[in-house]
Amino acid sequence: MQREEIKFYSENAKWGEFSNFALFSVKIKGKLWSTSEHYFQAQKFEDKAYQEKIRKSASPMKAAELGRSRKVRIKKNWDNMKDNVMYEAVLEKFSQHYELKELLLSTNDALLIEHTENDAYWGDAGDGSGKNRLGKILMKVREKLRQ
Repeated sequence: MQREEIKFYSENAKWGEFSNFALFSVKIKGKLWSTSEHYFQAQKFEDKAYQEKIRKSASPMKAAELGRSRKVRIKKNWDNMKDNVMYEAVLEKFSQHYELKELLLSTNDALLIEHTENDAYWGDAGDGSGKNRLGKILMKVREKLRQ
């Protein structure tokens, strides 16, 4: 039997709550972040002032833009850290919002896929060839929340 697939991307579409752009705040290490995207993007940088600029940015899109800037040096080991940082952000988001936890658990054993041609690392590259790291992290968080 084929495993059910749930594809998500836009925060305004069905399952949009799974997007890091979804407007759910998250408190991590004593600070409140507007979205998990804000937190994730800020963690790329050592520069505390720049992290704060990202934290206070007006939207997740703005946080992402600031996070993609290479005018400020990113952490040397970022590529080795990014999956763990994403896991931390997603786990906190779904632990801190009861309705999100319930929604994630309601997916049972469905395959969660960030469906976008804009991203072959966090998403499926639009054609399934991507790594779908965000989908896999969501499934790992779902497992943890079940316990």
